[in-house]
Amino acid sequence: MAVAFFALVVVLAAGFAFVNGFRDVSTAVALSVRTRALTPSVAVVLAAVFNFAGVLLSGGFALVFSQSWVVLPSGMSGLTVLAAGLCSAILWGIYAWWRGVPLSSTHALVGGLVGAGAASAVMGGSSINRVDGILLVQVVLPLLLSPVIAFLGAYLLVWPVTWAARYTQPDVVHGRFRHAQSVSAAAVAFGHGLQDGQRSVAVILLGAVAAGVSDSNDLPFWVILLVAVMLTAGTLCGGWRISYTLGYKLTRIDPMRGFIAQSLTSLMLFVGAIGFHLPLSTTHTVTSAVLGAGTNQNFSVTNRRMVLRILGFWVATPIVTAAVAFVLGLALSPLSR
Repeated sequence: MAVAFFALVVVLAAGFAFVNGFRDVSTAVALSVRTRALTPSVAVVLAAVFNFAGVLLSGGFALVFSQSWVVLPSGMSGLTVLAAGLCSAILWGIYAWWRGVPLSSTHALVGGLVGAGAASAVMGGSSINRVDGILLVQVVLPLLLSPVIAFLGAYLLVWPVTWAARYTQPDVVHGRFRHAQSVSAAAVAFGHGLQDGQRSVAVILLGAVAAGVSDSNDLPFWVILLVAVMLTAGTLCGGWRISYTLGYKLTRIDPMRGFIAQSLTSLMLFVGAIGFHLPLSTTHTVTSAVLGAGTNQNFSVTNRRMVLRILGFWVATPIVTAAVAFVLGLALSPLSR
């Protein structure tokens, strides 16, 4: 029974990776398409290639994620927690994509796991250990700090870059930064693979340990390859609703500001993944950087209603996914007995 349910968790984790790539492709390349640095088809292929490469290098970070921050109950209790959490995160991600709102898959997943773990505890089973650490490290701090750092960093970087280009013709500046955006878009896609790939890989590792089919120190290559393929497939099929929000509805953006936002985003993703093994939201980071770079023109160019809408979704994400996963966890609880 546990092995069969583990297979279901693998399918759900693959689906989560696909939805992640489907939604976040526009996050990685929206600015390059908006400023005509890349055509949509080239941008998608570029994002897919570098997403794939990023996931292949994310295995070590996935081990840290699964070993240090989340301790699931063993057996069917742990597997039902994972299944409920994944279902909740997938449903909320699809809904947010349909509404054209960029949000964090990481926060959706963590909210789902916490809600499902609470359901397991209510039904008399074992819950997730280190919940306080999950909420602090993976939800509260990234939610509060990374968007602020990205916004302020991008806002401040516009001044020295603008000053350095003050004697150059605007057309020349735009042309140079369009070329540079090809590199920065690839860097964001690579950082997205590093960051978001490790979450899906870690979920499968947690499921394997709960089912008793693998050791926590064992990272089979097929897990990394599966996540890389599904994230890449989602990227190639990517939807552009969120791209329209980032590129056109949030703020006015030009090639220089697009390059600043993408470069800062990729730097934060690299430092978070490689330097601190800290899960950062690609969506939160790039959206905040776009807003910061765009705001350093005139506050009137910022769509404040859209900003408030996005912030509402960000705050609601862990709450809604936890609530949905709690209900799903209650429904699945008979299987864990």
